[in-house]
Amino acid sequence: MNTSSTTTPPAGALAKLGAFKQFSARVWALAAPYFRSEEKWKARGLLLAIVVLNLAAVYMLVLLNEWNRVFYDALQNKDAAVFWQQLARFTYLAFAFILIAVYRFYLTQLLEVRWRAWMTTHYLQRWLADHAFYRLELARFSDAGNGQGSQLANADNPDQRIQEDINLFTTYSISLSMGLLNALVTLLSFVGILWSLSGAFAFTLGGSSYSIPGFMVWMAVLYCVAGSIITHYIGRPQIRLNFLQQRYEADFRHHMVRVREYSESIALDKGEAVERTQLDTRFAAVLKNYLTLIKKQKNLVWFTNFFGQAAVVFPFIVAAPRFFSGAIQLGQLMQISSAFGRVQDSLSWLVDNYSNLAAWRATTDRLTSFEDNIVAVAQQGRAQAAMNSIASDDLPATADDTLATNGLRVGLPGGSTLLSGLSLQARPGDRVLFKGPSGSGKSTLFRALAGIWPFSKGRAHLPGNAMFIPQRPYFPDGSLRDALAYPQPAAHYTDDALKQALTDALLPQLLSRLDDSDAWSQKLSGGEQQRLAIARVLLKQPAWIFADEATSALDEQAEQTIYARLLAHVKSAGGGMVSIAHRPAVAAFHNQLWELEQAPDGSDARFGLATRPLPETAAKSV
Repeated sequence: MNTSSTTTPPAGALAKLGAFKQFSARVWALAAPYFRSEEKWKARGLLLAIVVLNLAAVYMLVLLNEWNRVFYDALQNKDAAVFWQQLARFTYLAFAFILIAVYRFYLTQLLEVRWRAWMTTHYLQRWLADHAFYRLELARFSDAGNGQGSQLANADNPDQRIQEDINLFTTYSISLSMGLLNALVTLLSFVGILWSLSGAFAFTLGGSSYSIPGFMVWMAVLYCVAGSIITHYIGRPQIRLNFLQQRYEADFRHHMVRVREYSESIALDKGEAVERTQLDTRFAAVLKNYLTLIKKQKNLVWFTNFFGQAAVVFPFIVAAPRFFSGAIQLGQLMQISSAFGRVQDSLSWLVDNYSNLAAWRATTDRLTSFEDNIVAVAQQGRAQAAMNSIASDDLPATADDTLATNGLRVGLPGGSTLLSGLSLQARPGDRVLFKGPSGSGKSTLFRALAGIWPFSKGRAHLPGNAMFIPQRPYFPDGSLRDALAYPQPAAHYTDDALKQALTDALLPQLLSRLDDSDAWSQKLSGGEQQRLAIARVLLKQPAWIFADEATSALDEQAEQTIYARLLAHVKSAGGGMVSIAHRPAVAAFHNQLWELEQAPDGSDARFGLATRPLPETAAKSV
């Protein structure tokens, strides 16, 4: 006879147990680092103080429970002396309880804010390290068929996860864990009191007499276990709904930020109606999910309120026969009611906190998935750095001031190959013009050379003293001097140096605005933004310049003036320049051409690269 079914837990139960263990391990991995960090002694000290205050609060409840018996017995016996004595005792018991409650609240809030501050700093550092923020954004739009993309495709709204989810995680983790501790200690403290007060329940069944000692305790356990099971099945859908609510809210907020950032472009395109439709669609998702969440919460509130109200009269109903028979006095009845309430509250912790648990579980899932994504991109970055790094002896004549690649393959997020087998070299004095049809991957190759493109393989060596000018330069909101000096502090440069850079970049109108604060990405025209990015290069004076359509918004005369100054700079610095540009006039400032051409049929790449020299007409005149 096969008895395995009676000795082995069901597969479903084992799966749930395994999932719970895995979730617990992930929660521990999120929570533990702070209590092992450089702030560990402050964190552990605050946590210990909060635990002690919670234990003290439970002890005060035990004293107040005893006070209930004496006080109500004095009322029943009309004993004025004991009555006034107990009122005086209640005064200092209440004052002690208030003092404990105040400092428990204060220290709990202090621990929450310090934990949040540490976790926020920790995740900001990891999000911004090794281009993780950039890789995560790329992964969101990757084809699901690509292994890298599919692994990281759920890394939505990292700003919301760092700003809001960490706050909710620390708040809920402390409040729920301390609440659970309170419930357990309260249960242990009052179950003995309730057992001794409730007496035995005697009854006759089938001619035999039975007695159940501690009847009120068993009733409280049965009452709360049944309530917890029902609560779980009613409230379980809230976990997923809370997760989705956080996501939809973040999507809605993110799109509003984009409308603000691109306000001018949207206004010029008269795209208000489209943006309104997009925002309405996102907000409709917020409302739809929230209304569903409210309905599920309503069902839970129906049950929890019924459960709580029934618990008020339940101990009186059970203990009333003993009171009316004279077996117990009014004080004992009130003490039974108080003790039953404390035991019932402790056992009903799941019922009372299910909505908060659902929100905490959703927040924890979002943070753990974000943690997984951060770890994945960090591993991806380390693997790429190890694979793509190049030693000086891997390529002939390669030095710190030389650009070189060996067998470089540049792919796309979907998995296809854009460029393959690139072995390039540019030495000091070389000025390379990089051309090709739109969409052929010129900017993508720049990203691969800079070491930030995760879909590249092979080896590349970038000169140490180099700067890139992207198509869309970034300027932080704040003072103009900070935008010009970014990412270095503006204090590293004198006002004369800042003003000279602006003058050389044809921005004399900004000389008097160094201390003005504004949103420069929105207030400056496209041409002014490009010239401000070039002013940043002229200020920092790198030996090598990589310009991606850096002058496309300038008129021809301004473009030639800017390129002449850039060329003069790299010649004096002993470096070189690589430019992506389409205008024929720009070619005059370069002595080499790298041109992307459609790859022949049968090639594993979409484009190939041809190189040839260019006449140095403009270069000779500088």
